[in-house]
Amino acid sequence: MRVGVLTGGGDCPGLNAVIRGVVRKAEREHGDEVIGFFDGYQGLLENRSMPLTIESCRGILPRGGTIIGTTRMTPYMVENGVEKVKATMAATGVDALIVIGGEGTLSCANRLMEDGIPVVGVPKTIDNDVGGTEMTFGFDTAVQIATDAIDRLHTTAESHNRVMVVEVMGRHVGHIATWAGIAGGATATLVPEEPFDIAAVCDSLKRRHEKGRFASIVVVAEGALPAEGTLEIPEPAVDEYGHQRLGGIVNVVASEIESRTGFETRVTVLGHVQRGGTPTAFDRVLSTWYGVEAMDAAHDGDFGTMVALRNGEVVRAPLAECIAELKYTHPNLLAAMRTFSS
Repeated sequence: MRVGVLTGGGDCPGLNAVIRGVVRKAEREHGDEVIGFFDGYQGLLENRSMPLTIESCRGILPRGGTIIGTTRMTPYMVENGVEKVKATMAATGVDALIVIGGEGTLSCANRLMEDGIPVVGVPKTIDNDVGGTEMTFGFDTAVQIATDAIDRLHTTAESHNRVMVVEVMGRHVGHIATWAGIAGGATATLVPEEPFDIAAVCDSLKRRHEKGRFASIVVVAEGALPAEGTLEIPEPAVDEYGHQRLGGIVNVVASEIESRTGFETRVTVLGHVQRGGTPTAFDRVLSTWYGVEAMDAAHDGDFGTMVALRNGEVVRAPLAECIAELKYTHPNLLAAMRTFSS
């Protein structure tokens, strides 16, 4: 059997570990071959690929990013895209695809499955918003990076008695913000799941600082939105793939905090630092496990499935069900987070 692998969407720590797991399982235990398509679906459309072997994958386990590249393009963005995919698979002798990506990439994979292309999905996103799985790889690394940054900001904030406002990724969900906010001891955390009232945030900061010389950390997910009628923010631009270019709400929040409280306020935007560099040990293990199990599913012909972490086990779940809706931050965790708000 020959299996094609591609990585789509944003880069993410652990992608190379998944690829390595797929290749090792295919070559050592199944006697199968693996090829990697360059730049996500674009390489599949343009028939650009490379053989993936145990030898070619040596040393990639701790590397961030993806050795085969990634884009957000999908076959449904070009004319006769599905036919081009099928032609590439026929030309390369590929029997099935393992698609590694987030909600957008996996939604496309599900459409390809409906159009007769055998697919197995692997959930990847630092946002941790793919349904059907308790954890996506890359999330743990992003949270650790954000927490480390918050820890560092505490000391400079305390030295100057400042408010530090930190923007983290999280387009539609606040998993990173919530986890990093709790782990880093944030004073307030603003997430997409709960529209915020800037007046309430400022009142909380005032109460905290009235007790003495304090420094405060406010964590803001890039997709956080104010409650209707409480604060105006500019409409974000849209990229070539139709996605809003988020980021920058932190500047509005910081400006409002300084003007309403009088406290000196500074901004830190972590941006793409969160998805770069070496994956944590947890993400290396989870990614490897996903890769191994995805290859087993492909070899078994169990197409239209996605590997998922559930109750400490990696299982196969229907891909269509997993991409049906986003996974939001659990209300109980949000409640726990609010317990530590000033």
